[in-house]
Amino acid sequence: MKVLWITNIPSPYRVNFFNKLGEKCNLTVLFERGSASDRDESWKNYEVNSFNNVILKGINYSNDTAISVGIFSYLSKKYDHIVISNPLTITGMMAIFYLKLIKKKYIIVGDGGQAKYKRDIKEFIKRIVLTGASQYLSTGNEHSKYYLRYGATEDKIKLYPFTSISNKDILEKPMERNEKRKIRSSLGIRHDKVVLVIGQFIHRKGFDIMLRASSNLEDNVGVYFVGGDPSIEYLKLKEELRLDNVYFIGFKEKEELSKYYKASDIFVLPTREDIWGLVINEAMAYGLPVITTNKCVAGVELITDYENGFIIPVENPSILNEKILLLLNDSALIDQIAINNLNKIASYTMEEMVDKHLSIFRKLNEG
Repeated sequence: MKVLWITNIPSPYRVNFFNKLGEKCNLTVLFERGSASDRDESWKNYEVNSFNNVILKGINYSNDTAISVGIFSYLSKKYDHIVISNPLTITGMMAIFYLKLIKKKYIIVGDGGQAKYKRDIKEFIKRIVLTGASQYLSTGNEHSKYYLRYGATEDKIKLYPFTSISNKDILEKPMERNEKRKIRSSLGIRHDKVVLVIGQFIHRKGFDIMLRASSNLEDNVGVYFVGGDPSIEYLKLKEELRLDNVYFIGFKEKEELSKYYKASDIFVLPTREDIWGLVINEAMAYGLPVITTNKCVAGVELITDYENGFIIPVENPSILNEKILLLLNDSALIDQIAINNLNKIASYTMEEMVDKHLSIFRKLNEG
């Protein structure tokens, strides 16, 4: 089976997926550009071992996209399936309009999405671009609503488990408390309880909300932000709120980041908007209860109150604080959620993701 996949940049989790998919089909991946300007240098350290990797030449724009006219030379070749996961970049739109022109079938796949019900030029363009695919691969109910909003029909939407983790990344059983204490000691963490936040210090992630929610936590609770360097805005807010129990830890590679997951009691993503949020998958793979917002698609799809964590409204530090305290003061609930999350995330692995894509491709061949 020959598959052509078009996307923007070779992010680590995508390359892992492509390597696993490439083991089971003849896969060529076209990247608009080699890296993003706002990502850590480690994103460039990836290894391609089972697919044909093509970095298109083009004119860079935005953080992670480019205008790559070289894409047309590939679209005219024969493939069993053409998959487009960057439909709303200029290169992705060029590919779609060209395929429509030559009446060639293509599949649109995305990481997630939430439909917007505004009437403006962006929404008009989305509807024109997203209408007409032979199949739409969706991460869940919210993403399916997004596709339906912009012209897809229900019979063409197929679900797949979106993830960045493999089977080996999921803990076999919840962490014992004494194990957590040992890991905390190795990391220099002196607090009895740990709340973990991971991501970039950008407005969309809502880290300012988390800082405000941390203002009345007891001294034995440490809040650790891992993944980037805080701007002056966040440093000033920490100082204003006198948050001596809040720590800003820079970017960590996977092995070191794993220690912070294992050392923590709960995980928080206070995002204002995330079309998915892979850190949710990762936190669940370590058995951590998750608190996130109703604007995080991964949260909406994977988290049920009291079963896996909590979904809260955006922009609400008081409710976030309330849920953090509820969990930290109920060790039995944390223990049960750990079991629930390890069981639930077992169906959201890279292996399952590859198998589902292949199953969809085969059914399209049969049809």
